[in-house]
Amino acid sequence: LSARMVYDKIVDLAWHNGEPGVLFIDTANKDNMTPQLGDFEATNPCGEQWLLPYESCNLGSINLANFAIKGKVDYERLKEVVRTATVFLDNVIDCNRFPIPEIKEMTLKTRKIGMGIMGLHDLLIQLEIPYGSEQGRDVASKVMRFIRDAAEERSIELAKEKGSFPAYDSTFNTYQPRRNAALTSIQPTGTVSMIADCGSGCEPYFSIVMVKHVMDGDRLIMVNRYFEQVARKEGFYSAELMSKVADSGTVMGHEEIPLKWQEIFCTAQDIKPEDHIKMQGILQKSGVDSSISKTINLPNNASREEVKLAYLSGYKLGCKGLTVYRDGSRD
Repeated sequence: LSARMVYDKIVDLAWHNGEPGVLFIDTANKDNMTPQLGDFEATNPCGEQWLLPYESCNLGSINLANFAIKGKVDYERLKEVVRTATVFLDNVIDCNRFPIPEIKEMTLKTRKIGMGIMGLHDLLIQLEIPYGSEQGRDVASKVMRFIRDAAEERSIELAKEKGSFPAYDSTFNTYQPRRNAALTSIQPTGTVSMIADCGSGCEPYFSIVMVKHVMDGDRLIMVNRYFEQVARKEGFYSAELMSKVADSGTVMGHEEIPLKWQEIFCTAQDIKPEDHIKMQGILQKSGVDSSISKTINLPNNASREEVKLAYLSGYKLGCKGLTVYRDGSRD
């Protein structure tokens, strides 16, 4: 088939309904940690975990919302938690009961883990840094690199204690022997982040104030805890304003809210598509072995050409896959 025709068809359908997402298999295979075992052909459904046939997802996420202290990242405590989490995920492999022998064999052979993050937007809010800013990307990059390095350090120690993953071969694997072939990925953490009361994965919040209709048609206003704290502290909180923000779907454009806080609490649909892609690209390069589940939000009036450019930008920035969603394109 004509590559241009296929590309245009993908773009048209993604513009129309948000599907399909795209995977850049050549980019992914450049980072294949065990090329001697084969090439990547696919990911799990959310796109963050590239796996060889019969390998399994073994994922966990660190809540970055808990690592802001006095306007800075608590790197000392973060390192301690990453090291513990690395051992935890490695132990999951040995505790697991596998459904079929092929999965057991392959999982034990490579011992891949996928340590990810959630609450990135919560961390940036507490540091008073807009998600879509260059500074926001710098912080995200530094944090993800730190997590990757700390995980690798502990995995190397585990290899000395228990042995490296059985498929390790110095002829193909140029990195130092470690317990786990792959260490990091960033998953969507949908339900998990709800339980933890933080933003999902590496995504910005989709809404700061939401309306929930409960029994008898009562209107329940649910306000992001950081926004409520700031609004009360800065003196612009009111039930009327919260209702207005909920109805508009954004903090932007409300004159009662200082511009600084509008920018810090800017949500997914207000952030420029290129800033979404830049965040994914810098996280990928900084410290993600596998891949990233992230949505590139586009406004309803975005053109097919903008969808095409989004895919191209993601490829150029080194992303291993991309999902776009044009606001309102599905019921």
